[in-house]
Amino acid sequence: MPRSKGATPALKALASSGIAHTLHEYHHDPRSNSYGLEAASALGVEPERVFKTLVATDGTRLVVGIVPVHRHLDLKALAAVLGVKRLSMADPAEVERATGMVVGGISPVGQRKALSTVLDGSASDHETILVSGGRRGLDVELAPGDLVEVAGAVVAEIAAG
Repeated sequence: MPRSKGATPALKALASSGIAHTLHEYHHDPRSNSYGLEAASALGVEPERVFKTLVATDGTRLVVGIVPVHRHLDLKALAAVLGVKRLSMADPAEVERATGMVVGGISPVGQRKALSTVLDGSASDHETILVSGGRRGLDVELAPGDLVEVAGAVVAEIAAG
């Protein structure tokens, strides 16, 4: 596997798990409006295979939803899967503190605190998917089942649009 400059916590977690993955680096443009769509375009990968890591809150805890970059997180569906009444998107500063990663580079792997995580069911339509490797400009390609294993995720339909 290629080595990236400065292993992120996500890359360290993947290495220690022994899960097969491939690194994909690209030049991040700070003017980009959508980190995920930027990654798909820069890497020449269809947006259906590139997934973004979004963090929501029920007011007491943070939870993660992983959905394709061209779709939106359905907060009602995510809440139902997790058995909570209502979710809203979490404050970016709180997310960065909890995960140890910056917005636009938050990986579902290697977060500072283990958060309840749900991967959208559309991931299983693909042999491999890409998620952030823990910093802007770095994605990791791996099998959806391996992501579920290493992130402790469950799979459910949580994407909209």
